[in-house]
Amino acid sequence: MQEQLKKAEERMNRRLDHMCQDFSEIRAGRANPAVLDKIKVDYYGTPTPVNQLAAVSVTEARTLTIQPWDASVLKQVEKAIQTSDIGINPQNDGKIIRLIFPPLTEDRRKEIVKDVQKIAEETKVQIRNVRRDTIEKLKAMKKTGDLTEDDLKLGEKKTQDLTDKFVKNIDKISADKQKEILEM
Repeated sequence: MQEQLKKAEERMNRRLDHMCQDFSEIRAGRANPAVLDKIKVDYYGTPTPVNQLAAVSVTEARTLTIQPWDASVLKQVEKAIQTSDIGINPQNDGKIIRLIFPPLTEDRRKEIVKDVQKIAEETKVQIRNVRRDTIEKLKAMKKTGDLTEDDLKLGEKKTQDLTDKFVKNIDKISADKQKEILEM
């Protein structure tokens, strides 16, 4: 039973980490290097992440600078950013690329908050699916005689407690992200 609960907690942690990663990639009007994480540049025939080709830094609240270590890759980085879906036009001065994040409108903030709520709700569903799978495994263990009725009830309660803990954590992280977006 302990092994099943440990596996369930690991799976729930992975779902929570994935949600946090998704939240970090949400463009919220502030310069955040994480928006470049999914952008790959063709570097000598190999798709390479921008942060492995250049120094990426936040110079001002809404400005991100990208300074490639190899100047010959500047045009490819600029092209990769333009073709990505981040919605920001890069400014190239020949040595560095600047990404200037425009301030968000109130409507756009509300759309982003809806996206955050949707991601959080999807994560809760995934957490509940882990709970369901774990309880099914515990019931199967009882059928095979590996668990007693009392152990099954205890396992179900611990699984529910774990689920409640993760759902509460998701709600808190989601509320913090929504507050961050609306206060900018």
